[in-house]
Amino acid sequence: MRMPGYLTMDTMPTDSDHTAPLASPTGHKLKQVYLSLGSNLGNRVANTRKAIEDLDRVGIKVRRVSSFYKTEPVDFNPQAWFLNCVVEAATGLMPLQLLKAVKSVERAVGRRPGVSKGPRAIDIDILLYENVVVRSSALTIPHPRMSERRFVLIPLRELAPGARHPVNSRTVTDMLHDSRDLSQVVRFKLEG
Repeated sequence: MRMPGYLTMDTMPTDSDHTAPLASPTGHKLKQVYLSLGSNLGNRVANTRKAIEDLDRVGIKVRRVSSFYKTEPVDFNPQAWFLNCVVEAATGLMPLQLLKAVKSVERAVGRRPGVSKGPRAIDIDILLYENVVVRSSALTIPHPRMSERRFVLIPLRELAPGARHPVNSRTVTDMLHDSRDLSQVVRFKLEG
């Protein structure tokens, strides 16, 4: 997928290209985060692209975007298959501020309250925030089910195969290898 201003798998730098710390214009160190995006209502590609573009306006600078994947619904059937991807981003927002920001993007793209794990125009989950662990009634980081879900781990492996889960210390590649999730995850070919 080619999106202006973003590095994609086709233009992805190597891990050695990420040695310099990210900094905001004010000089504060930005935090590296990984977000999972999914859509299964309306124009899934347009919803996902709009969400990626809107992240910047709420203080989340997208650095890289994984391939898009068509994924089988998990936990709630029947519903349309999802389009999923993962983004690597940098932000100066603290975890709860980040949650508020991604929820505002979800609303802007058309997410409305509905059935838990049911159909949605867009869903944005915070997978990782540096190596920080957050456990509150409002937010859990790392995402509590990321290590169980192929639709998260496969695109995350494209961007950060060696990233470690801050609780269990396992790499993304290891978690994917050991996942018991049998749901289908198929690379989605974007036109244009």
